[in-house]
Amino acid sequence: VCLTCCSQESMVRIDQLCRRSGTKFFAGDVFGFHGFAFADLGQHDFVEEKPKVAKGGSGLQDGPEAKRARLETGETTVVKK
Repeated sequence: VCLTCCSQESMVRIDQLCRRSGTKFFAGDVFGFHGFAFADLGQHDFVEEKPKVAKGGSGLQDGPEAKRARLETGETTVVKK
């Protein structure tokens, strides 16, 4: 459910109905240069992509260059949360 241009009371009431039924709820509005967005997604799963860190080799290189080399492998892992 997506709402705009509603009173706060209406948004709260509809959000409560959506929460009880497990429906995702979005609300937003704009007032000149200002605005807001609200999302009530309930309990949901999402994935986050993180860079894969290479294991340290001999340990001779230690410093910013060694850390950058380990992170710039281009490989990522997907973590479900």
